[in-house]
Amino acid sequence: MALSGKLIGYVEISKTGDFFHDMIRHTPHEMSTIVPDKLHVCDVLEGEIGAVGSVISWTYTHDGKKKVAKELVESVNEENHTIVLKVIGGDLVEEYKSFKIVWHVEPKGDKEVGTVTLEFERADTSVPYPTSLLDYLCDIAKDMDAHNNAK
Repeated sequence: MALSGKLIGYVEISKTGDFFHDMIRHTPHEMSTIVPDKLHVCDVLEGEIGAVGSVISWTYTHDGKKKVAKELVESVNEENHTIVLKVIGGDLVEEYKSFKIVWHVEPKGDKEVGTVTLEFERADTSVPYPTSLLDYLCDIAKDMDAHNNAK
C-alpha cells in the first residue's frame, strides 16, 4: 500500500477564477465570516498575506473537532489561478510526513472549475487517506461560491 498519494476534488464555480483565487490568496481571513462553522481564525504569522514565503495559521473545525494548521505559501501563479500551501505545523503533521493543498481554478467549457488537490505522504499505513478533508475543502469552495453569488 502506497504511503504517498494525491486526491483531487472539483467544484463548479459560477464566478471567474479571479474571485476564488483572490479570496484564498489576499483575503483568507474573511473566509471565517463566510463559513464560521468550519473556519474560525486565520492569522499571518510571518511575511505578508498572500506572498510566497509567508506563513498562515488556521483554526478550524473538521469532523467535529477543533484543529489548527500552519501553512507556508509555497507558490502562487496569478495567470493560472494557482496557490500551493505546504502544511508545516498543526494537526496534519502528526499523521502525515508531508502535506500540500493546491487551490486552482480552470475553465471547463463555458464554466469555471475550482480544483482542490491534496498531495501527501502518510506516516504509515494505519493513517487514512484524507478523503474527508478533501470533501471538507470542496464544501468550503462551494460555500465561497454561494457567498459570492449572494453579493
